[in-house]
Amino acid sequence: MTALAEQNCVPLRGAAHQLDAASATERLAELADWKLEGDAAAISRTYRFPDYVSTIAFVNAVAAMAEAQDHHPDLEVGYGRCLVRYNTHDVGGLSQNDFICAAKADVLAGS
Repeated sequence: MTALAEQNCVPLRGAAHQLDAASATERLAELADWKLEGDAAAISRTYRFPDYVSTIAFVNAVAAMAEAQDHHPDLEVGYGRCLVRYNTHDVGGLSQNDFICAAKADVLAGS
């Protein structure tokens, strides 16, 4: 488990908490297989699973984690795959919370 996965999200509001592209890139180095989208507006990763049931089990685990952290991703689900995308609407881009939850999703996926 990474140090990020051991942290918890905190409420953040306002652009002062938004990470710039350099800070986002630095934090991204702590995560495997995640990528920056746009001008560091979001991070995303596609997870692969052997079947639909495994995919939905992961989606349900991410949903429970998101509720516990009060930080919710966009999810795109298909047979054997789930795209997870994080950004923080309340800061207008990426925040530390996005990287914390991405690390937690990796743990849930066994990555």
